Order: sequence, then C-alpha cells, then structure tokens
Amino acid sequence: MPTNRDFYLNMAQQGLRMPIGTDLVLAEKPGHKAIKNDGRRLGEVVAESARRWQTPLAMPLMDLMIEKDWLVGALGVPHEEIATYHFLGHVPEKMPEAPATVRARATSDAIQYIAQNSDLLPCGMSIGPFSLMTKLIADPITPVFMAGLGEDDREVQAVQAALNLGMQVIVRNVSAQIAAGAKAIVVCEPAANTTYFSPNQFAQDGAVFERFVMNPNRQLKALLDQHGVDLIWHDCGELADDMVRQFATLNPVMMSFGSSRLLWEDAQLVPKDIVLFGNLPTKKFYSDDVMPLGQVQAKAQELLKRMKATGHPFILGSECDVLSVPGSEQRIKQKVAAFLNA
Repeated sequence: MPTNRDFYLNMAQQGLRMPIGTDLVLAEKPGHKAIKNDGRRLGEVVAESARRWQTPLAMPLMDLMIEKDWLVGALGVPHEEIATYHFLGHVPEKMPEAPATVRARATSDAIQYIAQNSDLLPCGMSIGPFSLMTKLIADPITPVFMAGLGEDDREVQAVQAALNLGMQVIVRNVSAQIAAGAKAIVVCEPAANTTYFSPNQFAQDGAVFERFVMNPNRQLKALLDQHGVDLIWHDCGELADDMVRQFATLNPVMMSFGSSRLLWEDAQLVPKDIVLFGNLPTKKFYSDDVMPLGQVQAKAQELLKRMKATGHPFILGSECDVLSVPGSEQRIKQKVAAFLNA
C-alpha cells in the first residue's frame, strides 16, 4: 500500500503553499535546455526549486512528451517527426524493446539524485494513459464518442489499441522512476475532460469513461500500490462533477485541478483523506492584462478562506506547472510570491 497518507495531510494542516515551479528555476540557468538531459544537474534544479518554494515535495518538470518520444522513437519514427506523428490505420500491439530516451533517463537520474542527496520526497511524473492516446491518434474525439454509443468499428479499436500500447511505455517509464527512488508519481491526465466525454453522455452511461480513462488508470494505480508509491492525480481540463468523483476512487493522496474548478465545491465530492491542491490560474500569470497582481492576491485569499470553511485538507498552489515565459519571468515570480504570502 502507499506510504503514510498523514505526510500529505500534515502538509495541508501546516498551511503549505507551493507552485509546481521547477521550470521557473530551470529557465534561470545558463544552458537550461542541456540541463534537461543531464540527470544530476536536473536533480540539483529540482532540489533548488523545492527549497525555494519551501516544500518537501521534489517535483520534476511536467514534460508530457517523454512517453510519446520514447514509444514512437522505438517504432523507428525520426525524431523530428515524433511531435506531430499519429498512427494511421494499424496500431502495433507491442512496443519494441528500446532503451529509454535521454530525457527519460535524465528524469529518472534526477529522482535518484534527490533520493540520495536530500531529505526531500522524490516525485516522479507521467502522462496519463488516455492523454497519451490523444497524442497518438489524429482524431480521437469521434471514436470515443462513437464508443459511447456502443459502436466498435475500426476507429474505436484503434483508440483501444493506442491505449494498450501507450500503457506499455507508461509502465516502463514509471517503473524506471520507481527504481530510481520515486516515492510518489504525479499522473497528468488533462485530456480526460468534457471535450471527450460530455456531461450528458456521462450521466446516461459512464461505461466509456470507465473503459478509456478509469480502467487503464486503475491498472497504473495497482502498479504504484505494488511498490508502495503514492499517486498524486493532476487534471487541469474542464471537468464534470461525476469525473471528479470517479478520479477520487483511485484513492490518490492529492488531487490537483485547473482553475475552472471551484475547489470548495469539489471538497464535497472528495473524501477528506485526499488533499486538494491548487488551483490558482497560473497559466495567466504572464499577463497583467488578464491576471493583474491584485487579482492573484484576491483569488488566493478567497481560496484560503473558502477552503478553511470546508474543513477539507488543502494546499494552496498552481493550477498546473508554472512555465517561464520569456520577457515575463520576473512578473510571474512576483505573482507566485504574492500567493505564497497572501
């Protein structure tokens, strides 16, 4: 079973506030692109980020291309074509044996650095199975919808095959991070949202959501439980209440949602032994027009007040990873500081 859930509940009780902000620290470094591929130097950045934001959680970069790069590269697709590559027709049943990519190895090596050289909690990172599938199929929306109507044509079968194939690389990547010393894995499933599963369809029959989202993630959760590793669930997509309820059945230690969710309402949907994290609109921090400093402070104060009233364990944080935007770096950091000190 996972490690002591009280660790996360205590962080919430003590009033921890934190961004997922490793990218902000990385962008300060000369040659930061090369650091992504150097496990030790990346580990040093992760540790520096955790200490700067005064959190015991050593959060890696939220790089959701790692698994696709590894999988599609193993199938022989040239590197420059991987980002836009989609399966057309046939989807292979099995991922070939292939060594981890440089980025995947660097992520695991950074976790190992944290585990061996700090008292921080080493966290790993993985894209969720459904979200990876959407990167492998050119038009996944239509077949997912048709599956909800009971269809099982070639396109629906391709989605299922891509899910199965994607799980293979996710298991490899997560297993490597666990072997490196990860004590928690952040599973990022932003595509599991109302774009793919309408609330009306979900209310009538949640079987397709169970098939394509929950079932593979339950398999991933079983892998984590087998190794005593905690699940931190992240989904910053537009969600229906029933989706939040379903995600909670995975029994993560923390749940992180985008700013479209009202966390004080989600507190009624989620058991009290699951910490809610977030969900300030940090994607907008780069712009003073759409998110001025005063509004950051006001939203932070509102979240703190409303979540305290619910009595639900809560960590004030970012809705997603806080990316460094060229030309706006200092303003973004000022806004992060504003919510940390609200």
